Amino acid sequence: MSNSLALKETIVSRGQTIDETFSYLHANPEISWQEVETTRYLVERMQALGLKVTTFADCTGLVAEWGEGKPVVGLRTDIDALWQEVDGEWRANHSCGHDAHMTMIVETVEALIASGYQPPGKLKILFQPAEEKGTGALKLVEKGVVDDIDYLYGVHLRPIQEMANGTAGPAIYNGGAMFLYGEITGVSAHGARPHLGVNAIEVAGAIISGIGQIHLNPMVPATVKMTMLQAGGESYNIIPDKARFALDLRAQTNQAMDELIARVRQMIEGIAASYQAQIKLEEGSRMVAAEVDEEAKGLMEQAIVDVLGADNLKPAPVSPGAEDFHYYTVERPRIKATMLALGCDLQPGLHHPHMQFEQSALKDGVGILSRVIVRTFEHAAAKTLG
Repeated sequence: MSNSLALKETIVSRGQTIDETFSYLHANPEISWQEVETTRYLVERMQALGLKVTTFADCTGLVAEWGEGKPVVGLRTDIDALWQEVDGEWRANHSCGHDAHMTMIVETVEALIASGYQPPGKLKILFQPAEEKGTGALKLVEKGVVDDIDYLYGVHLRPIQEMANGTAGPAIYNGGAMFLYGEITGVSAHGARPHLGVNAIEVAGAIISGIGQIHLNPMVPATVKMTMLQAGGESYNIIPDKARFALDLRAQTNQAMDELIARVRQMIEGIAASYQAQIKLEEGSRMVAAEVDEEAKGLMEQAIVDVLGADNLKPAPVSPGAEDFHYYTVERPRIKATMLALGCDLQPGLHHPHMQFEQSALKDGVGILSRVIVRTFEHAAAKTLG
């Protein structure tokens, strides 16, 4: 029996196991940097397969390794959940699909092993914490765990508005995102004597107006908006001298994001001078835009066709949503990376507290990820011989 056929039959036979893995992970969500029990569960699953497992003293997450030598092919999944209100209760909730991503990565490794596959090199599995904070990928980069990786693959469920169940795309062109936090200091005064004060709310209003005057290249999507404003107190006859605000910045390329940040800073400095106010700005976490490798994307395309057929291979979606997976290629440009965009009829949408999707798509994801690993090792070997 060919390895391809053995792998396909193994995945089909693991349908119940895939559902059980997902059910456990879905029922046990943990927020960013607190994925303690999730890490423990994943360690046990990987050690049961005989893989070498590395954990970290200062953070959650783990790395599992199978095989030796070169090339090194990586699989990455995010492991954290969101903190949100669900039916009136604030709690951890897997409404971004990370439970599904973990399930597919775990089951991909188990299916490959069960089919008798042996990687002609090393397969490295990254179970990354804190994607929702935008800091997990950078932590693993800092630890050097991606320095030896040649090819890296990830996966993300796609909303029904982008992609139907039974289809998939070979990449996700995520945009970049960044938060700016600001504190305005003006001068308090009596409401009857506004000329003696500097109204922090008026300064914030000028910032909102100034945002609308920022124009970048219209061919590259970019937006900035104020998403939080706090000012004033219980006495309505006092001109407030303090205000706090937050800005959400989005851009489809890293170059556009750099320009957007510079223009926002320039605008705010001008407003501060005009109103004779002080405005302190602090940068929050930044998520970089996708840097997709065409070679890895091509291998993912072939794997999708292998599993779903050519008619169900769809163009890579372009999304304003951010994903810290792309830090791996921005920080280590030698890594050839892409993310599988998996259609699954996900609705009402990502981050909705009652997000749902067709769980049958998990089997498709396992099949595609398994095939792209096999194809990548074969491709690397052919390149070496060539």
